[in-house]
Amino acid sequence: MTLASTPGTPPVFLPCTDGTRLGLGGAALGNLFEAVSQDQARRLIEAAWDDGCRSFDTAPHYGHGLSERRLGDALRPHPRAQWRLSSKVGRLLRPDAQAGTTHHGYVQTLPFSQHWDFSAAGIERSIEDSLHRLGLAQIDAVFIHDIDAPTQGAKAAQVLEQVLTEVLPTLRRLQGRGWIGPIGLGVNEVTVVHDLLARADLDALLLAGRYSLLDTSALNTLLPQLQKKGVALALGGVFNSGILAQRLQPGDRPTFNYQAAPGPWLERALQLQSHCDRYEVALPAAALQFALAHPAASLVLLGARDAAQWHQARAMARQPIDAGLWRDLKDAGLLPAQAPTP
Repeated sequence: MTLASTPGTPPVFLPCTDGTRLGLGGAALGNLFEAVSQDQARRLIEAAWDDGCRSFDTAPHYGHGLSERRLGDALRPHPRAQWRLSSKVGRLLRPDAQAGTTHHGYVQTLPFSQHWDFSAAGIERSIEDSLHRLGLAQIDAVFIHDIDAPTQGAKAAQVLEQVLTEVLPTLRRLQGRGWIGPIGLGVNEVTVVHDLLARADLDALLLAGRYSLLDTSALNTLLPQLQKKGVALALGGVFNSGILAQRLQPGDRPTFNYQAAPGPWLERALQLQSHCDRYEVALPAAALQFALAHPAASLVLLGARDAAQWHQARAMARQPIDAGLWRDLKDAGLLPAQAPTP
């Protein structure tokens, strides 16, 4: 397993200084679901840095630029060669005094409206705008954001063609200019990655929610393909936006894929928790260690909201788990037999 997309190039992602393949995801820093104060955000990033975190991810979508501003301000004082920061393209932000402050699950957002733009000019402007918000001269990795069919709907095929004819050539040009590093996709769906890899090369992939203790849909086809092609993989959403991040009770309606969990997924999560209980293992600890166990994963991103959540997740990554748990989950059909486990 390597953290670099091509031998001899700088790593796409950096592990924590103790070697643990964890990074900090920036959605919560954009006020996803609830507001995070400036002080809370600063203390979270400082705590993660002091604990050895060296990879960070953000996007214009996260709070309409709020997450980018917070991460850029916090990271700039640190030596530039010691950390990696990724962001995304696909949405442009335009000043809008009437935009309101709640959008797409984010609250207290900055006063911008967002618009899809996969044109060459839009992509270049998106990178320039992100560099300004971050206060940086280079973004270490750039992911083309949310081009999957569940997000784009009837326009998905058109968007894919535009990614191939405009977005990727533009990003390669900006890469040659030194503005950005490796290029990839940031998506929540497997099919679109297969579709793009059949026609173009990627340096990296940020895949959210499709390889987790609950949803292993990327296991048999996509992850082996990434390993074969040498695509560096970051896993996001390993708690599936909340359902695996807490203790579940009958009658709860936790979030799954950023909305109330459908009944079958909730029932499956409760079954997972029941097996974890027999081994006195917290469900989030099993979820995190399962994601870390796959050799294709260069990085697992934690969506912490405050310093306490970061430290709690780090402790869960170290919690001893009896190998019998993984055998029981496979015997019960809750995990595929071929899934790597710790």
